[in-house]
Amino acid sequence: QLIPLFVIIGSGGVGAGLYLMRLAMFNPEVSWDKKNNPEPWNKLSPSDQYKFYSVNVDYSRLKKDRPDF
Repeated sequence: QLIPLFVIIGSGGVGAGLYLMRLAMFNPEVSWDKKNNPEPWNKLSPSDQYKFYSVNVDYSRLKKDRPDF
């Protein structure tokens, strides 16, 4: 009778771990390579989607509204 409980708790833990790994690897505010790319947020184009889920936003149509550094 405890097997479904272990399956649900285990899948929740695995899902939380995968989400944390996604945040650590693909979030533009996290920089692991300080020598080659110290500020990765400056290299994002407006068409890059870095949010996990966005409602009613078409990233391919966005225009650049900031200067290059």
